[in-house]
Amino acid sequence: MLLTVSTRKLILFVITIKFINDLWVCKINEDLVFLVKKLNMKNKKNMETKKLLVSFLVFVSILLLAANVSATDVGSINSVKINSVNVLDNPAIIAGDTIFVKTEFTSDVNASDITVEVEIKGDRKDVRIETSLFDVEEGNSYTRTLKLDIPFDLKDELSGFVDLNIEIGGSGYKTTDHYVLRVQRESYNLNTLSVSVPQTVNTGESFPVDFVLKNIGYNNLDDLFVTVKISALNIEKSVFFGDLVALECDDDSDSIENYGVDIDRRCFEDKTDTASGRIFLQLPFDVNPGIYALELETENEDFASSKTVQLVVENAFPNGHFIVSEDQLVIVNPTNQLVVYRLVPQSTGVISVSLSDNLVAVPAGSSKTITVDATSRVMGTHTYDVNVFAADGSLVDTINFTKTFEGRVTSPIVILTIILVIIFIVLLVALIVLIGKKPKKTEEFGESYY
Repeated sequence: MLLTVSTRKLILFVITIKFINDLWVCKINEDLVFLVKKLNMKNKKNMETKKLLVSFLVFVSILLLAANVSATDVGSINSVKINSVNVLDNPAIIAGDTIFVKTEFTSDVNASDITVEVEIKGDRKDVRIETSLFDVEEGNSYTRTLKLDIPFDLKDELSGFVDLNIEIGGSGYKTTDHYVLRVQRESYNLNTLSVSVPQTVNTGESFPVDFVLKNIGYNNLDDLFVTVKISALNIEKSVFFGDLVALECDDDSDSIENYGVDIDRRCFEDKTDTASGRIFLQLPFDVNPGIYALELETENEDFASSKTVQLVVENAFPNGHFIVSEDQLVIVNPTNQLVVYRLVPQSTGVISVSLSDNLVAVPAGSSKTITVDATSRVMGTHTYDVNVFAADGSLVDTINFTKTFEGRVTSPIVILTIILVIIFIVLLVALIVLIGKKPKKTEEFGESYY
């Protein structure tokens, strides 16, 4: 029966291991005789240590022998392409980009459970991915494409190198190849390292937005503007931020430190590639409580980026700063300055409205109570309004009131007069009724004589 190449190599490997093991056993036996004689004069603890040391040497030797036995090549790698460009043609690789690595190879064996693995090895981070299992047949060519993200290792350089490792293997076979790729920063790129806001913000408050920006691009970022906005509340504020250089360095830096790229033109000793800033936003008082998206945008003529965080807004007066309590209007001023309001009641044809105060000044952090007096000649439940105007004449709010009226109350004399009139009318009606009744005629009987 003919044995496959992998089976023959496995048998050879086992025989070799057994042979080495027998040699070591003989050697160990000789050494043990010597050790026993020598260790008779020592305590039991030292003897156990020696035995463990000999066993460890045997184990390490077997591992070294197994490592030296290499697997048979699957075949030959015909080409490796990155984004359709041959790897030997120095394709442009940009840090942070996603690339497609296409590997073409010809198999020299018949084998199952083969995979193609691609690894990009950087200074600080490695990226590794492999295909699913597949079968190969001798003499046939195969193509596999994998997608990888280029790690961003260029913290202090504009460009550098990464290792590209290709491994095709499985079922005792393995073929590898290695390439060195040039990787560089994106032309214009910025990393928003952090955006910080308070955990909660109350309506009417002014709060800070702190941020840290870092230039991770190939070129300098000049004349940057930073904008903070809450689109749902129509709040926005922009500030001029300045410049961020691509690379910080000093007078001792030269082009060799950046793998041959001349960095003198972009090296500034008195400028930085990372800077922080703060912008204050003011929330209105009538904002509904909830969670809002706060967006930080950074832009100049060449570049724009944004980052979004969540802002939690709380409102101590969700129903507004004008509170209705029966016939009273409570005005709350949670701000840090005096506010002045002008109150104008809206009377109607059936309701008359008056206020205890028409011009109200509410100090910072306090409240004022206004009494609203409304009367009506019509019984029932009616509504009426009080308009609140700011000091500049603009309408701030319209406050609605609802009240049940019992009608106008009259004096006792009028009530007595009405009662007497009613009694008179009743008596008059009774008299008319009596007069209208005529008495019946009596029947006359004449005298009769007999």
